[in-house]
Order: sequence, then structure tokens, then C-alpha cells
Amino acid sequence: MEEVLTLVFRTIFLYVLILVLFRLMGKREIGELSILDLVVFIMMAEIAVLAIEKIDDNIFHTIVPILVLTLIQVFFAYLSLKSQKIRHLLDGKPTIIIDRGKIDERAMRSQRYNFDDLLTQLREKNIERIADVSYAILEPTGELSVFTKDRTDSRIELPLIVDGIIQHEHLEQIGKDRKWLERMLEKKGYLSLSGISFCTYHNGSFFIDLKDEHKP
Repeated sequence: MEEVLTLVFRTIFLYVLILVLFRLMGKREIGELSILDLVVFIMMAEIAVLAIEKIDDNIFHTIVPILVLTLIQVFFAYLSLKSQKIRHLLDGKPTIIIDRGKIDERAMRSQRYNFDDLLTQLREKNIERIADVSYAILEPTGELSVFTKDRTDSRIELPLIVDGIIQHEHLEQIGKDRKWLERMLEKKGYLSLSGISFCTYHNGSFFIDLKDEHKP
């Protein structure tokens, strides 16, 4: 009977502990988990299962590695907020698979993404013909975002500045360069690009959001 009570206690304790720690890690849907999130969660689950099975082991030996994994996840999540390079390394970045109606096979190969994958995801969105697609973007989560040609405006809004960093590949896609961006923003009174949190350009107009420390 004592073993059963110990088993019940361990199960409830570890359940509550992991639930609290997951909440501390931040909110994400299952489909939005990064590789780091998955590794941490799987390792936590394995450690918890072993702790429940081996009731003779000190439960403190289970708590320590779970807390260490939590600290690792929180630390890298913080770094991701501060550095776009680390964010792209851990989470990946969106890849344009179809650009203005043209399939980018090089981009598909870089993501190990084939035509069967593309057609399957288009069918899931009730799109039967690739010819109907203006843009298709493979998100870091594996989800495919699609913009069809029958939309009033099928052009996508690409970020030109994220966290104060110029997105040069997006500038190239709209046929612009850094000097053009600096000149246009200077006309609007933005002399320091590093102070801009987020900037997009669409239909001749900018959307600009300053970093909190630069807001009046």
C-alpha cells in the first residue's frame, strides 16, 4: 500500500511541477514548438517517467535535471528575443516557396520539401491548382501560408527591418536596396534604423514601430 501511495504522490507532484514549468516557459501552440522546445519537452517527459517507475530513487535527482532543462529553455528563449540570428538558428525562418506565381525549386530543396508536400498542403487549403497561387510561404512550424491570385491584392507584406536589423533579402525581393530604405526613412524623420523594432513597406506606404526605449 505504501508503494502505491508513493507512486501516486510522485505522479501528482511531477505532473504539477512540469505543468508549472511549462507555463513559465511561455505560451505556444503545439504546432509552433521549436526544435529546442521539443527536445526539452521530450527529455522532461522521459525523466518524469523514469522517476515514476523507480520509486526507490530520490525524487530530488529528478527535480534537478528538470529544473536545469527549464533554465536552458528560458535562457535560449531570452537570447532568441534579443538576437534574430539565434532566433533563426533555433526556430528557423520562413521560406518563400512560390514567388509571384513562380516555384522556387532551390528554396524547396533547401528545406527538403518536395512537390508532393506542396500539393498536399495546397489541397488542405482547398487550392487545386498551383497556377492559382501568387505566393506560398513555408513557415518555420511547417505550415504553408498561401496568397492566391484572385485576391484584390495578392502581394505580400515583407518585413524590411526586424529588431533594428535590415532584412536585405526582402529588400532584394521588392527591387530595393539599403540606401533606398535609409533615404525613405530619413525623409520620415527616422535617422537611426537600430531604433526601429519593425518596419514593412506595402503599396507605397511604410508601417514603422519603434523599440520601446525609443518611443516618446
